[in-house]
Amino acid sequence: MARLFPRVIRNALIGATAIGALLSQVPAQAAETQIWKDIQKAGVLRCGAAVAAPYVMRDARSGEYSGYFVDLCRDFGEKVLKVKVEFVDTNWDNLVAGLQGGKWDLAMALNQTPERALAVGFSVPATDYQISLLVNKDNPKFNGAGQTVADYDKEGVTFAVMSGTAQDKAISAVVKHGKVMRLPGMDEARLAVMSKRADVMVDASDTNRLFAVANPGWTREVLPKPAMAKQGVSFGVRRDIAPADLQVLNIYLTQRRDTGEIDALVDKASQQANAEKPAQ
Repeated sequence: MARLFPRVIRNALIGATAIGALLSQVPAQAAETQIWKDIQKAGVLRCGAAVAAPYVMRDARSGEYSGYFVDLCRDFGEKVLKVKVEFVDTNWDNLVAGLQGGKWDLAMALNQTPERALAVGFSVPATDYQISLLVNKDNPKFNGAGQTVADYDKEGVTFAVMSGTAQDKAISAVVKHGKVMRLPGMDEARLAVMSKRADVMVDASDTNRLFAVANPGWTREVLPKPAMAKQGVSFGVRRDIAPADLQVLNIYLTQRRDTGEIDALVDKASQQANAEKPAQ
């Protein structure tokens, strides 16, 4: 049939078809939410805050928030969006639901999981969650040890871990030569390493880092390569956020991470968290 039409008409039909295809995409693009524009119009960025040191902390007396995700949320709102920042108290059970329901604009310090990704979107990670090893840096068993689990998995080495945890499962799967000491809680695991009944403490990297900052004289934290149970820790955003808006947040986080500024914020928050409670 196309051969029955002159070339000019055929070209016009092709052009009309292309325009129609473009127009058909407009409703999908319009459905995306321009979050930053709406926030700038309102003048306030609301950050959902569920407490977990050193990510998000709250002073019981003053109600003031601190922590490195708090610092990031405040800095992004004030310096990038040029708006006030409000922290909305919540808990971990409601952090995702509140974001979905519009109670806050960003959910702070969400671990990236496939299950959560069904409900919300994620920024690029500000930091990474993973299982780390904490050792006595003067332990002669680890002279010259690097960053693989195999460097520490030796005859006569004991790994202390809280029984039944993800850390227990992960370390038990890779230790071939050492011994795994399973204890009822992390306090017991820390005491085992402090008293030298165990050589290695296995815990989440954020809590191991807190302990290391509180005990700089003898501790060394090791982030194994390859990583064990690694997840990104990100800002949660609404799933209908416009890609251009998400890019703004991602560029902000990537630049701050690449320059080492986020690491500095983590250290500051860790020191604050340790100052507010007795060292283990």
